[in-house]
Amino acid sequence: MTYFIGLDLAKYKHDCFIMDQNGEVIKDSFSFTNDSNGFNTLLNALNNLDPNQEKRIGLEATGHYGSNIKIFLEKNGYSFMEFNPILISRFSKATTLRRTKTDKIDARLIASFLCTVSYKPYPIKSYHLRNLKSLCRSRDTLIKQRSLYLVKITNVLDLIFPEFKPFFNKSLKSVTAIYLLENYGTPSKISRMTRESYSKMSSKLRSTISYAKFLALKELAKNTVGNEDPILTYELNMYLDLFKELDSKIKDIESKISDEYKTMNSHIDSIPGISLISAAGIYSEIGSISKFNNADQLVAFAGLDCSRYQSGESDSTGHMVKHGSSYLRQYIMNVAGTSLIHNPVLYEYYLSKRNSGKAHRVALSHVAKRLIRIIFSLEKNNVDFDISKMS
Repeated sequence: MTYFIGLDLAKYKHDCFIMDQNGEVIKDSFSFTNDSNGFNTLLNALNNLDPNQEKRIGLEATGHYGSNIKIFLEKNGYSFMEFNPILISRFSKATTLRRTKTDKIDARLIASFLCTVSYKPYPIKSYHLRNLKSLCRSRDTLIKQRSLYLVKITNVLDLIFPEFKPFFNKSLKSVTAIYLLENYGTPSKISRMTRESYSKMSSKLRSTISYAKFLALKELAKNTVGNEDPILTYELNMYLDLFKELDSKIKDIESKISDEYKTMNSHIDSIPGISLISAAGIYSEIGSISKFNNADQLVAFAGLDCSRYQSGESDSTGHMVKHGSSYLRQYIMNVAGTSLIHNPVLYEYYLSKRNSGKAHRVALSHVAKRLIRIIFSLEKNNVDFDISKMS
């Protein structure tokens, strides 16, 4: 006999349902709290089952809500299989016309769905892999927050010194721009900069603007149409401090990501155009490559496969499905662009798509899918990238 155990996870409590392969209810849906007492309630229910029979546990991927229960199951020697919530939703629609939805019903539904698929439990994730995923996602959050403050800085500068950002090619990301704002900030101070100011800036920064551009910026500051208001100046300094603090935190977290990634047996960073940080993000989202039987499954997991509709004489493909990991898809799409610079085979592939009429973004998505297949091959075969094997 095989036990099929469905877990429906939520923020404050979870639900469990246990049945056998014949659909007979072994233990009807019950709730347990998301704490030590609740987890022990689940453990007692599992331990009371026949120890000589196989136990298959299924649950939906629910982000951080399920992290603790998964770690708890692993520590107590229980494997589990995770499902995309979309699959459970479609299974529900295929098996009933009723629209009743409760956590107890969902737990039973997950157990029923578990009976219909080949049981492929997730390998026990290492402590380092869980940490790596958490660090990479935290970095992503910090970068978005830093970008928000960069927008705030731009908005204030549009009022104080509107000529400043265009001078730096409409980007405030240069170290020179941030240095000037941090040390001078207002047009009046920038206009009074001296040759000593330029020498000090040149010695502190690895590369900066030429002295001729330095003088041109002073002239712009002297004749600006901006309004040097004390409140605006205060806001500018406040946003600069927040931007710098986040920038420092991002550098710290990237150092930790680098240390964690180096403990993994991954070959993603051997692909030209993929930095160590990007490789770490991709690896953390994929997890164990053993979850995937082929590259097509990994492409689908990244949400990069195209929809297809076939009926009778009609057969067409549609837009990118985007049902997989949004984080993984974002990482892959980002590195697809940089890979074109370093990989002539991928660049020629990109050009062939463009020449066939594909828009830039569509052609780039084709490159991304090919990168996913390369990553699958490297991780599955435990080898580094070799461009001579590409065709």
